[in-house]
Amino acid sequence: MRHEVLLSEGVSGGYDTVSYNTLHRRAEGLPPEAPLAMPLQDWRACDPAPLRSETAPQGIALRRFLLIAATLLIALVGGGEMARAAAPGGFALGELLLVALFVPLFAWIGFGFLTALAGFVRLLVGARDFDLVAETAPEGRTAILVPVYNEDVSAVFARIRAMALSLAREGCARDFDIFVLSDSSPENGRAEYAAFLSLRPTLAPRLYYRRREANIERKPGNIADWVRRFGGAYDYMLVLDADSLMDGRTMARMAATLDANPGVGLIQTVPDVVNARTLFARWQQFSGRLYGPVATAGMIWWSGSEATFWGHNAILRTRAFAESCGLAALPGAAPFGGAIMSHDMVEAALLRRRGWAVHMVAAPGSTEEFPPSIVDFAKRDRRWCQGNLQHLRVLGSRGFHWVNRLQLLMGGSAYFTSPLWLLLIVAGIVHHLTQGAGVAPAPWLLGFTFALLFGPKLLGLVWTLIDRRRRAALGGVRRIAMGILVDVPLSALVAPLMMFTQTLNLADILMGRSSGWSPQRRETDGIAFGDALRHYRPHVLLGAAMLAFAAAGMGSSLWLLPVAIGLVLSPWLEMLTARQSALPALFGVADRPVLAASTSALVPFRVPPSALAA
Repeated sequence: MRHEVLLSEGVSGGYDTVSYNTLHRRAEGLPPEAPLAMPLQDWRACDPAPLRSETAPQGIALRRFLLIAATLLIALVGGGEMARAAAPGGFALGELLLVALFVPLFAWIGFGFLTALAGFVRLLVGARDFDLVAETAPEGRTAILVPVYNEDVSAVFARIRAMALSLAREGCARDFDIFVLSDSSPENGRAEYAAFLSLRPTLAPRLYYRRREANIERKPGNIADWVRRFGGAYDYMLVLDADSLMDGRTMARMAATLDANPGVGLIQTVPDVVNARTLFARWQQFSGRLYGPVATAGMIWWSGSEATFWGHNAILRTRAFAESCGLAALPGAAPFGGAIMSHDMVEAALLRRRGWAVHMVAAPGSTEEFPPSIVDFAKRDRRWCQGNLQHLRVLGSRGFHWVNRLQLLMGGSAYFTSPLWLLLIVAGIVHHLTQGAGVAPAPWLLGFTFALLFGPKLLGLVWTLIDRRRRAALGGVRRIAMGILVDVPLSALVAPLMMFTQTLNLADILMGRSSGWSPQRRETDGIAFGDALRHYRPHVLLGAAMLAFAAAGMGSSLWLLPVAIGLVLSPWLEMLTARQSALPALFGVADRPVLAASTSALVPFRVPPSALAA
């Protein structure tokens, strides 16, 4: 098949058409192949390496014991009070169901609060367990992998150019090569290849481009193909997403940290959200900046050298990944069989099974973008739901560290919290109809529940107010207060919407409908009412039924109103939050350029001033 490629202006002096296949064979500029074996792993049989890690924090076992014991205690205390309130005269089936639904949900929010509390304490005392080394001159060679799938070509190559120039300013350009690994359509591939030819001569790090004709096993297959063809030439691979952006100093420190710690197989950074334009993305950016540090510090505190992998903005030891992470397909067809969709957490468990430590760090200069609307987020979340359900099938794999098993279990069970919440609401309604009264637990349990739900936000706020630089970065106390006044009610309204969406997605997957893999939309500015109603008609109907019940039950059913109102308003919430002009200035967070790069030498690309931030 003959493909056409359009060369960008400034390289050809005009727009010329050539044979894509001929040009790609002659000038794709790939390095000599350095094959590296990547055998498929057996889920049932393995000769695991010793799981002791030299980089594990001291007292990590005690930390995990305290976290789990405190979570169980919270669940038992809350469950005991709920049991007393639901069945003062003895248990029937309905009361048992209420308590059985309440306890795991209460344990879940308790675990989140305790994680944030541990993180807050760690930040307050300035404790750090594992961090990037200060040196910025790595010894090993690193390949930066940028997988793309029908993305905005100009935006992708603008990010690549910014990262390359940042590496050059750090004096590390010779230590890094950049690979654009495309799974795009032929049409998008032609634009990508033209951009590659235009950009390649201007960069100090070597830039390579490879497009696969067949998108086999999606991103994991894309990365595995690179490992098997070129992985033998590189000590490390720094995996990004198409919307990822990293500072050159941070990338160099990550590679130098692997140099200094030969037992570490993976370092995962926690990326900031940048380039947010819609109200929804801006809200997520604000929340991440304000509340995220305490949650991140808490995760680092208890995960230790058994941290997880998010699939991007992370550096991996190439040979460790090749020997450990060949993903065999699960038996059966999708959605529960076939290629593993949420591959990253499984790859972290496989690395740990071979004895490699996996760490998470809060490093500056690691960023990503966020879906621009609730609908776009829900589409991505549906893929994660299917992939995380697949995790439940590999829980029993031989040799996994128990913490990795816990993480896989939490990832899979997280998507059951939404239907559990919905079932708890339904069970409360049924109890009200059959018993003639609602469940009335002691006021202290209601207060305790609010403390667990909003405690992480409060801890994040306190930590921000303590630090003058963080306050300034979020626009000062006044702008932070304005952002919180929007964040809290918006969170309360959107939570029921997300709950019912996840419940519908889970039901759809359990009925055997696979999510597929469509390109992600990075930009939007509003949605028509008809489209919003099409997405949220079931939500409106359920919310209207709850409102009717609350009206009929008068004061005893007022607890339903927040959920019902959020569901009824779902289309309007989607329309409001998907707009770029809808009150974004209320959130005082701003992108802070850290990879400033001149764009005058490359006509097709413009690096937006807000695209690069720490």
